[in-house]
Amino acid sequence: MAAAWSALSLGGAQFASAAAREQALATTAARAVSVTGTTLEQVATPVGTGGYKRLTAGPGWPLMVRGDLAAAGDGRDDRRTGLASFVQFSDLHLVDTESPVRFEYLAKLTGSAYRPQEALNARGVSSLVERVNSLAGGPYTGLPFSMVMATGDNTDNHELAELDWYLKVMGGGRLAQNTGDTSRYEGVQNSGNAAFWNPELAYADSYKAKGFPQVPGFLSAAGRPFDAPGLRTPWYTTVGNHDDSIEGSLPDFGLLNDLYTGGYKLEGCDDATAGQLADSLRRDPAGAVLLLAKLIASGEAVREVTPDERRHPFTLKEFAKAHLDPAATGAGPYGHGFTSDMVSSGKLYYTFRISEKVVGISLDTTNQAGFADGSLGTAQLRWLEQQLKAHSGHWYDTNGNRVTGGSTDDLILVFSHHTSTSMGNLLPDPRNIFEKRHDGNELVALLQRYPNVVGWVNGHTHMNKITPHGHAVPERAFWEINTASHIDYPQHGRIIEIADNGDGTISLFTTLIESAAPYATDFASTSDANLAALYRELSYNDPNGRPTALLGAGEDHNTELLLTKPTR
Repeated sequence: MAAAWSALSLGGAQFASAAAREQALATTAARAVSVTGTTLEQVATPVGTGGYKRLTAGPGWPLMVRGDLAAAGDGRDDRRTGLASFVQFSDLHLVDTESPVRFEYLAKLTGSAYRPQEALNARGVSSLVERVNSLAGGPYTGLPFSMVMATGDNTDNHELAELDWYLKVMGGGRLAQNTGDTSRYEGVQNSGNAAFWNPELAYADSYKAKGFPQVPGFLSAAGRPFDAPGLRTPWYTTVGNHDDSIEGSLPDFGLLNDLYTGGYKLEGCDDATAGQLADSLRRDPAGAVLLLAKLIASGEAVREVTPDERRHPFTLKEFAKAHLDPAATGAGPYGHGFTSDMVSSGKLYYTFRISEKVVGISLDTTNQAGFADGSLGTAQLRWLEQQLKAHSGHWYDTNGNRVTGGSTDDLILVFSHHTSTSMGNLLPDPRNIFEKRHDGNELVALLQRYPNVVGWVNGHTHMNKITPHGHAVPERAFWEINTASHIDYPQHGRIIEIADNGDGTISLFTTLIESAAPYATDFASTSDANLAALYRELSYNDPNGRPTALLGAGEDHNTELLLTKPTR
């Protein structure tokens, strides 16, 4: 089945014939409890011939069965027993668009530096929460969701204001996505700089030249207060690099704290300087900090903004502590994975129960030495192995010998921000300068020694990508499930379900979901629903975005991932 559908699909969107698509979707629906409200039912689809595309509801993406690691047996739908059902969010990037410590002027070199939709970010994420609240459970097991896990980069620039917005969109509460003077917008989108989309101004900036609209009242509407409903399901947090460093790349030693909260914002620089700064961000974080300070001091292209202490950057200990505020509990659990001991130690990794037979392990793969990619320290790697042993009835030692033990025998899912291929940052971490760091290959090798590990769920790349990690011993294989962000298009979340097929195999069902926002937009409306819809549409049209690449292929979307069930 997987091979046949792969031949018919291109990025999960094109088929050789309408009949082939309809047959695949009919088979998908017949195997499900319900496809309503998921991308199994319908998907945002671009329409129009101009440079700026509108979106409409297109046909859903069918379920693709992936037998890379185990064969799919006949009749398994009739024998299936659901074990767990939950939702993953990733890379929400609650962003302070008016912060003085942003690099919007590097957008042509680094697309993530500025996005035309980002002022609507909080409303877009809240609309994703609304989607989860509207669903009864997993489409294939029918089980209610036991939790939502946010796999890092929950904030964009580790500011206190951004953390407050994150906790409120997840837990519920009234918020306004603005800082500084709350009665007016003080960022690049009303700067008059033609390099940015100035939505309320009539003149032809570079974005309007590509078909972007003028939207009267856009900025004041984006910054006005609204009530976030919050999740009705318990939720957990995993930490990401944007939660502990300057723009996710620069080590934060407090040198820019005054700039964060102060009254001056750099809104541009010449191309040569932009190139130098972009290169420093990739290769020399300390040099980038010095260059940024020099540019601010020069006074060129510097805008006066209203100082705001809410922009003060938080530490990882403060990040965890904020989750312990009773006001942030929402649907629970208290602390959302973090404890007072973690606040004291700064060790933000933990084990938690997803369901009766499934355990989750949340890792901290950040490295505060700088750069976007991550790794694990030796202490955390040893802790992880202890957790794997405790929840495994058997495992394999480094020589491949089978070992029995473990106090429980659970299926295990590992959660982290970084992927196996983005864990190559082995610089000494300032939190423990003498501790060795370990890359993604070492983590894969460790996880493959524990057959109870069925999946590794992560983010960071902003891309939908599902990778099989096979092994000569079938029960030692597992799946890596990487889900797109909710700041860049396609702005997905993902439902993950685990089922025992009763035939010696396990299925992991992965189903992508979009926010509850309508597809159609109205450039004359600033209603909350229309702003959430514009958030999606603007992200698709971002000239610096990569919608096709980040979308992934059909085999990275709605899937059934087969695994050999661990032997007892």
